[in-house]
Amino acid sequence: MNKKTKPENIKFLIFGTGDYYERYKKWFTGKTVLALLDNSPQKQHRRLDGRRVLPPEEGVRLPFDVVVILSFYVAPMREQLLDLGVSGDRICHFYGLRRFFSAEDMVRPVWYGPGALEMIKPEAGLLPQERVKVLLLSQDLTLGGPSIALFHGALVLKDHGYDVVYASMTDGVLKTALEERNIPVVIDENLQLAVMAETEWISGFSVIICNTLNFHVFLSERDTGIPVIWWLHDARFFYDGAEPGIFRGISGRNLKAVSVGPVPAAAIREFLPWLDCGELLYGVSDERTENRELKDPAKTRFVTIGFLEDIKGQDILVKAFRKLPEHVRHGCECFLVGHDGTLFGEQVHRECAGMEEVVFTGTVDRKTIHRLLETADVLVCPSRQDAMPTVAAEAMMHGVACIVSDVTGTAAYIQDGTDGFVVPSGDDNALAARMLWCVEHKTQLEDIGKRARRLYEKHFSMPVFEKRLLGLVREMCLKMQTADGSDSGFVQKTGGGTDHG
Repeated sequence: MNKKTKPENIKFLIFGTGDYYERYKKWFTGKTVLALLDNSPQKQHRRLDGRRVLPPEEGVRLPFDVVVILSFYVAPMREQLLDLGVSGDRICHFYGLRRFFSAEDMVRPVWYGPGALEMIKPEAGLLPQERVKVLLLSQDLTLGGPSIALFHGALVLKDHGYDVVYASMTDGVLKTALEERNIPVVIDENLQLAVMAETEWISGFSVIICNTLNFHVFLSERDTGIPVIWWLHDARFFYDGAEPGIFRGISGRNLKAVSVGPVPAAAIREFLPWLDCGELLYGVSDERTENRELKDPAKTRFVTIGFLEDIKGQDILVKAFRKLPEHVRHGCECFLVGHDGTLFGEQVHRECAGMEEVVFTGTVDRKTIHRLLETADVLVCPSRQDAMPTVAAEAMMHGVACIVSDVTGTAAYIQDGTDGFVVPSGDDNALAARMLWCVEHKTQLEDIGKRARRLYEKHFSMPVFEKRLLGLVREMCLKMQTADGSDSGFVQKTGGGTDHG
């Protein structure tokens, strides 16, 4: 793209029409978008939001200035564009969208839920240490793992006397659950592009907790006088598309990075080695019931839960399941739970042709997920990358044995064959062998499930999470500094009293 091209004159191509297109498309209202690009034949040569959808090889022939990738699969999509002759300086990931928009473009209305403005407004004559206000920043309000983890954090902090506000880049179903618990909600779409220094409404908070890598641009220009906890759930895969120069702009002063286990920690060491990094595993509520449905003794039920996409590896599970002897497979059920209306989902459906034992549920609610786990014999996480799948912790909570790939964060806590199983990532033969063992040794699965439950209680239970989170917030409050860098003498004064550690 010509560096002299004004933002209002840029001609865009948008690559990707899925979830992240829906999240970011609002920024292109009034902009010149020549076409949308998508690899799905079902979407091509149609219109979406009044824009034509083209195969990438057709779209790149248009007179565009920049292609914006609206997907986390930036590495293969970028490679595809390069192979089509697009120069690297004309390819942008949504992490870098900010530079293509003027200040006037980045002023969208902020939605304040009940009680939010009262909480945000600075109180005259009251110092931050006299009323501790914690802002939790989420990339969305979906029922995904990171948002749910932050939701549980909000409940813990509120229960211990902190004033809490939960803010998000986008709206979603989690808003209702927060409001039902009297936790004020803010929806600020500007957080997708803005930096902290531009976000005036946050200035009155004592501590900010940012969730996921999505906030790295936001943190690159910030008020270092406000302590920030950066809770990173992201595997290395999610760092593709991020610009090293943005990372270098993130100050470590009054900032504490914490990872959800060893997988995010490895990525942090690679990309942000100067940051002080600790660990904060999420907590999973104990939803186990005494009135559990009886498992079918004649069937072995395998369940996998998650959005059907390449990184989650459901195709590996399907290949493994197909390799089971036919008479064994007929005695099994394999539930694939999650949104399957994707190109990858269509592929997995085709690969399951002729296997009546495979059940696609589509998207289901939380109640249904727990019911499926209560009746499952084995939870399978065949992911190609997965920092710390929440569903594995939930399965352990229900006393269900888990088979996880060795690239999941959960694998670090499992003793293979004792309280769960670990198989090499991408190895459908190894997965098939372990699934066969589970069928042939079904009577041993109950004991393995009991030990998995103890693993949950030790690492992922709410009391353990509560202790770690409160200790971390108290640590950051005690470290809070004045503008000249001296200690403020901050002392915790919330209703939680001495329980804050």
